[in-house]
Amino acid sequence: MEPFTPQTAVAKVQAAEDAWNTRDPERVALAYTPDSRWRNRDTFLTGRDAIVAFLRGKWSRELDYALRKSLWTFGGNRIAVRFQYECHDPAGQWWRSYGNELWEFADDGLMRRREASINDVRIAEADRRIFGPRPPREHGADIPLQ
Repeated sequence: MEPFTPQTAVAKVQAAEDAWNTRDPERVALAYTPDSRWRNRDTFLTGRDAIVAFLRGKWSRELDYALRKSLWTFGGNRIAVRFQYECHDPAGQWWRSYGNELWEFADDGLMRRREASINDVRIAEADRRIFGPRPPREHGADIPLQ
């Protein structure tokens, strides 16, 4: 795999955001190596089957999930991303989650390692600001910190 350029790093981040916003675990898992290793909060996973199972559970609890990712930095075969997403739980409480991800890619361009640190903030429905997938005209745009 060639080292990332500013353009290819932004494109990789946008492709990940687009895939995750489908909420299709099988589609999302195809971006990872068959033996990919993950840390998501306090959960550690290995392999696509574990990723699919994890995402099925996630999106059964995190309803109307909508995500925004932005490139933080990159070098060689690694990318750092910051993100926010909003969802509500089955009781109707809305949440905004803030996080950072560290990604490492294999020679074939698939992600072989993902580490995510995430914090959740309770929000009122009226305070939502992420509604569905990002419109194409906003692709690659940065996300506000607050």
